[in-house]
Amino acid sequence: MKKNIRTGSVLFLCLCMLFVLQPVAMGFAKMIPGDFTNLAKKAKPAVVNISTVKTIRGGGRVFRHFFDQQPRGNQDFFRDFMGPFLRQMPMDDYEQKSLGSGFIISSDGYIVTNNHVVKDADEIKVKLYNEKEYDAEIIGKDPKTDLALIKIDADNLYFLKLGNSKKLEVGAWVVAIGSPFGLEQTVTAGIVSAKGRVIGQGPYDDFIQTDASINPGNSGGPLLDLDGEVVGINTAIIRSGQGIGFAIPSDLAHPIINQLKNSGEVSRGWLGVLMQNITKEIADYYNIEPGKGVLVVEVFEGHPADKAGIKPGDIIIEINKEEINSARDLSKAIAGLGAGKKVEAVILRKGRRLDKKIKLAKRSEMEPGRSLLKTGFDSFGFRFEEINPAVADRYGIPKDETGLVVTGIERGSRAAKTPIGQGDILKEINRAAISTIKDYTRALKGIKKGRIVQMLFVKRTGSLYVVTIKK
Repeated sequence: MKKNIRTGSVLFLCLCMLFVLQPVAMGFAKMIPGDFTNLAKKAKPAVVNISTVKTIRGGGRVFRHFFDQQPRGNQDFFRDFMGPFLRQMPMDDYEQKSLGSGFIISSDGYIVTNNHVVKDADEIKVKLYNEKEYDAEIIGKDPKTDLALIKIDADNLYFLKLGNSKKLEVGAWVVAIGSPFGLEQTVTAGIVSAKGRVIGQGPYDDFIQTDASINPGNSGGPLLDLDGEVVGINTAIIRSGQGIGFAIPSDLAHPIINQLKNSGEVSRGWLGVLMQNITKEIADYYNIEPGKGVLVVEVFEGHPADKAGIKPGDIIIEINKEEINSARDLSKAIAGLGAGKKVEAVILRKGRRLDKKIKLAKRSEMEPGRSLLKTGFDSFGFRFEEINPAVADRYGIPKDETGLVVTGIERGSRAAKTPIGQGDILKEINRAAISTIKDYTRALKGIKKGRIVQMLFVKRTGSLYVVTIKK
């Protein structure tokens, strides 16, 4: 009798556990796709292989390799001895070939890829899934986001739809299709590892990180959700890492692609403010929640924010009904809108909530110069500050010294390739004296793009050095 009771109890307990665990097991089963066959079949006809040819003018690889590989002790002798002959010797051009990926976004042949895939290409070939090959032309490029739009002369093509990357959640399944190492129509799958990654690629970094296998050649290919919509454009990898790839979110890419298609270039909006994130101290001072909004430190006279009545000390909390939680959020929100667009901003001023309408101006290369010089790096990679008692004490500079002090050098920039360092002083640009940020901005505005800029520095050793750099 006791044995039957014990057996019945165990059976009842097992049944209870089955009822409890079954929904959990079913939930996990739903989370893991059976396979990606249907998705791959539908998407692959819209994914293309892109091959480019770039002509490198003068100095073939073989000769340069011989020249560069001379033993260190022999280099000066070799240059001195061979120099006169080398200057008279014709240097052969050679062709540099590269491979990448892309995807069709319209039936009439518009294709999205990365700027670095087609940059400086003399010839672009696009191969479809059915082995048909076409010549492609560049419609427009945007180096700041590493996006490019190209076109082939074809009709009735299968194309992919750009999805909503904002709805994409960390842990969601994604599929990458492309031509890693030239292996066309390769499908890999993984999950979204993180969002909003800043990896130092450019001013608008906001990458989706994924563990879907991405390799050289995947650049420009689509990252798809399980509905077959493009949520990202595969762009970058960490060569020293494994299982880490980065994609440009579709929400960032969409307005850029539209501008490239309509005008062949990207016009970014300009607000005209110097801003900073809300620290705990600022939040306590203004009695607001930390990490919410952006503090306006300075408003540039005559610029859009000034015309709209924005003042220093205002806190911008919304742009077009989208929450703003950092200076990066604000930069992206404004830059994604073209010049002339009107935006609705919500600000806090002394605790009062105010609505402001702002008509954006065009963001030229030098318009944001002052804010870049004060809070970040200029287009060359220098960060400057005007000389004041604090800066003079920090770098051991006489307080009556004139010029701009170098307070930072951006890693990997053109400035980083010069011998200029922190504490060096910029004295002149193209023989014009420089004492203030306004002097610097005015001097660079007077130099056309592509022209040479000569910057005279006094190094901390007291020696003069001229940096020659192209604008």
